[in-house]
Amino acid sequence: MLHPYATFVGKVEKPARYLGGEYQSIAKDWDAASCRVALAFPDIYDIGMSHLGTKILYSLLNKHDGILCERAFTPWLDMEAELRARALPLLTLESARPLSAFDVIGISLQFEMTYTNVLTLLDLGGVPLRARDRGEDDPMVLGGGPTATHPEPIAPFFDALLIGEAEEVLPPALLDLAAWKKAGVPRQERLIRLSQLKGFYVPSLYTTRIDARSDMEVVDGVVDARVPRKVTRVWVEDLNKFPFPSDSPVPYAEAVFDRVSVEIARGCTEGCRFCQAGMIYRPVRERDPESIVKSVVEGVRNGGYDETSLTALSTADVSCITPLVKRVMSELKQDQVSLSVSSLRAYGLNEELLDEISSVRATGLTFAPEAGTQRMRDVINKNVTEEHITASAEKIFSRGWSRMKCYFMIGLPTELDEDVAGIVQTGGRLRRLGRKFRQDAEVTVSVSSHVPKPHTPFQWCAMDTMAEIQRKQRMLRDMARGERIKLKHHEVGGSYVEGILSRGDRRLADVVEGAWKRGARFDGWDEHFDLTLWDAVLDEHHVDREAYLGTRAVDAAQPWDHIDVGLAEGFLAWEYRRSLKNRLSPPCGKPNKTLLHHTTIEDAEADQRKLVCYDCGIACDLTEMRDERIEYLKTLDARKDGRRVHLPVLDENGVSPTHIVAPSVPTARGQGPKPKGFTQVEGRRFRMKFGKRGRGAFIAHLDTMRLLVRVFRRAGVEIIYSKGFHPKPVLVFGPALGLGVAALGEYVDVQLDWPPSDYTGEPAHADAELAKRLRAVAPEGFLIEAVRPLGAGESNLGKVIAQAEVAAWLPSRPVLRALTDLAPVVRTHAATVRKAPRPIDVAGYLLSARLADPVEHESLAARLGWPAGGTIIVTRTRVDNDGGCKPRELVEALTGAPPLAGALYARLALYGVDGEEAFAPRATPTPPIASTPLAPFAEL
Repeated sequence: MLHPYATFVGKVEKPARYLGGEYQSIAKDWDAASCRVALAFPDIYDIGMSHLGTKILYSLLNKHDGILCERAFTPWLDMEAELRARALPLLTLESARPLSAFDVIGISLQFEMTYTNVLTLLDLGGVPLRARDRGEDDPMVLGGGPTATHPEPIAPFFDALLIGEAEEVLPPALLDLAAWKKAGVPRQERLIRLSQLKGFYVPSLYTTRIDARSDMEVVDGVVDARVPRKVTRVWVEDLNKFPFPSDSPVPYAEAVFDRVSVEIARGCTEGCRFCQAGMIYRPVRERDPESIVKSVVEGVRNGGYDETSLTALSTADVSCITPLVKRVMSELKQDQVSLSVSSLRAYGLNEELLDEISSVRATGLTFAPEAGTQRMRDVINKNVTEEHITASAEKIFSRGWSRMKCYFMIGLPTELDEDVAGIVQTGGRLRRLGRKFRQDAEVTVSVSSHVPKPHTPFQWCAMDTMAEIQRKQRMLRDMARGERIKLKHHEVGGSYVEGILSRGDRRLADVVEGAWKRGARFDGWDEHFDLTLWDAVLDEHHVDREAYLGTRAVDAAQPWDHIDVGLAEGFLAWEYRRSLKNRLSPPCGKPNKTLLHHTTIEDAEADQRKLVCYDCGIACDLTEMRDERIEYLKTLDARKDGRRVHLPVLDENGVSPTHIVAPSVPTARGQGPKPKGFTQVEGRRFRMKFGKRGRGAFIAHLDTMRLLVRVFRRAGVEIIYSKGFHPKPVLVFGPALGLGVAALGEYVDVQLDWPPSDYTGEPAHADAELAKRLRAVAPEGFLIEAVRPLGAGESNLGKVIAQAEVAAWLPSRPVLRALTDLAPVVRTHAATVRKAPRPIDVAGYLLSARLADPVEHESLAARLGWPAGGTIIVTRTRVDNDGGCKPRELVEALTGAPPLAGALYARLALYGVDGEEAFAPRATPTPPIASTPLAPFAEL
């Protein structure tokens, strides 16, 4: 059955974003589910597929028998235009159903600048934008994520928002909602009952007023006595009850972070006063190392990835990070996988790990001083000194790094020009220090603009005006030239709107909707953000920018005061006052101003220093925290007398995260450092025949190459890599297929270490076993037909293929031209290719053409999933170095007109110059490709 988008999705960028069918995606029985949930992410597939929260919820919800969970992502502009032109809805990836068909739509709110994308999701999903306009049978729209803690600017678009972490409370709440609906409970009553569950905020059940002190619309009451006046954040006390999933869908289209990422801890000990995540994700909780290792290893093997990462708000603060990295790499060494460790602050790493990190192709590391002077670092509570920064740079450059990247902010409270200048001066000082060790030492300074966030000590501070930020950016640029450092900074317009929305009230919902109606989309993308549009809408709604961006009274009511994130009353104000006095507050859960960071059990047990508590209101058990950290070191068997594991590190991009590669085997055959005496296995050449049908037809050529490598890895089949500095899998494909062109007979030559040394089956059955393994782990729409070894004298595909057989399905029977009437077809290119249109002499390529008879028509339609009616034309063409002519060009030449909408194409097979299928064995090398004379047409 054709996907509803099949006839046009090939026209848009990356069609695989919209079709689903990825390996490890879950398609459950629609009718058997009690509650049907669509996780809708307000950004494109490429970003949403990297989002850890979506991975966690997708796996968690689908593990419940009564819950069906599917995914949808905001379509890119080209796809939105196609959907609107055809009046088609946005569909989920798993069952191709519109969002309006689900019981619940869950939307993750990560960033204020995605708010207009929320409206795109709802509108294209067939759901009324405003909660007040939804009927009894419309989906419940739930929001969650960090900006759900200050949701008023978009509150009217949500039925409810979950404040905090979802693992424990969301599944039972969803089942309750489904049961109440099935029992005929009215929508309003369902919402009241939902609001009584801890963590759920239902905006429509709260009344508001304008506060005279802040001039903000704030929550001041409830419409029903059963509704709590404050909503309390929920959080998971024991992360180990919810192991990080290792069964996430493997994207067809390349994701932004295309690897297995595993969350190793939540929360942060640092207490930076500008950082909302550090406040709303308290307390710090670390996952059990055994659980982390299991998630990493299973995720890599299940997905076929060759890279993984450990992630946390501050990975360097995880108490057992050094032995954990060693343990993970010892488990991954046989899988030839590189490891990335995010948020590795240079001043938080011990000497041993830094030495190991620098030992292999180390070129750069990233850390974040955040401010250019010690005074400003004290203001923001960045527990880093000038000595830390200098020592970090010396550690980095003395160990072979050539690049350092430093993150800073401007527009911080009490900032002076000397603090701004200190940013560039710090970068210049670090560069000069680096030049003492390396003449090519470089320092890049990246500067963002501070946006005051709710639930932080700076929530009352004014945001710098756009003019002031631009002045400071000019100052930085001028100074950077003199210091000879690289400088990067953000455009100020997006930060300006983000600042308004961050501390906004419910009145801004009209602004968000107005901007969306005027065309605001993907506002977090610099190339699509339109400040003029937003200014026009703000003017239209008479928004006082200063009220939202200016200084606020500490004792005034704020639009987020009804959201209790767990911090003690007065804590943020206390921290705010300390910041104005340039006073530090020590990191929590550590000895004063010291990382609690032990590499051995003995060191941890001997350290009896008192741990510092902020007394922020979370009430952590510090004794339990210390005991747990020692227990985790015991889990890792991290003892002083243990054998030290050397872990060379590869940073292939020159910036953080740092890639750590175990040396016992190369990262992949021929790649990375090799131990002394290692010899690469030569392997054997194989030819594989495969098909791409349905969703698989829309996998681009480069994505197909990446997918194939992962299929081999998932099957436990080792690919041989080329030699050299940037080794690649030894793969040779036939001519690339266009997007949307299906295939029954595609081929790839690949060099493999097969059969492996541990293969115990019959030698004669080894090749059949290879094909069986590959089929078992191939994604939907990607069919492994057969695999055979190539003989010593057989040429690779590039020297074999000379002809292609192509089928085209047309919705009606065309009038076909005679051979002598075939005119050249003009081939045009996308504007980005910068190639002029040129005529394609189709007659020079065409060898034969025919209409499929009824039997062949029925067979091809069944094999390709094409409609039963219409007309199928089958052609045989010559293939040259340009790949020949395209299926669409063949149809245009044969019919004298561009193909009608809805035409479908497939490549049926590829042939050698001898007319034999390219997969067929050849006893002798194939002769050179020569120009083949045009054969007469078959009867049309």
